[in-house]
Amino acid sequence: MSKHMQHALDLLRDRVDELGATVQRAVAEAVSAVLDGDHARAGRVIQGDRRIDLDEVEVEEECLKVFALHQPVGTDLRLLVGILKLNNDLERIGDLAVNIAGNAGHVDLAGDAQVREILLQLAARSQQMLQLGLESLVKQDEQLALRVCAADDDVDHLYSRFRSVVQETLADEHATRDLARIESLMRAISVSRSLERVADHATNIAEDVIYMVTGEIPRHGALRDLRAWKESREGSGENQHST
Repeated sequence: MSKHMQHALDLLRDRVDELGATVQRAVAEAVSAVLDGDHARAGRVIQGDRRIDLDEVEVEEECLKVFALHQPVGTDLRLLVGILKLNNDLERIGDLAVNIAGNAGHVDLAGDAQVREILLQLAARSQQMLQLGLESLVKQDEQLALRVCAADDDVDHLYSRFRSVVQETLADEHATRDLARIESLMRAISVSRSLERVADHATNIAEDVIYMVTGEIPRHGALRDLRAWKESREGSGENQHST
């Protein structure tokens, strides 16, 4: 690998790491803004999305320059392809942070303790997945990335439970007479959906890391199925040449 290409890849890694940290802060700020009813904090998240959008475009442009100038192969090629893919996920997480922040001042769950508690768990778990996904990217750690993928089922379960509890609350006769409470709960559902989507994108990032490290594509259970297929072939001797 040439020094110029190595320098370009190092710069790209740094840019993606910075974008990931920015997006992670945006989600944390958005969640805090909703829980605290902080309009000023929400406004900063919304205004900051423009910077995230521009950074995403710049990272993509830099990737394309490296492709054109250096024609990478092997692990370098996988790195660039992975960055291109997860770059889009980071931008989408930034959009989800904006969606969450837009509910600041409209969610008051003081009288719905169970709903608030599950939402807090969902927010914590989604943000943890994002943090670990970005950490797996920085470290190029397949095992850490696999942990992120495995955690997605927990978030899906929390999201499903949250919706069920909200629906039960809305079915209560007294709750349906309180329009402000109805709006608060509906807004909370919107926040929960965005958090669930953050977890999905964190999973995508982790899958891209697995691809970078191993060259295997894990989406839709493909990694599991591919390994099982390889093991079955090896066990049956199909991969051996007949004499």
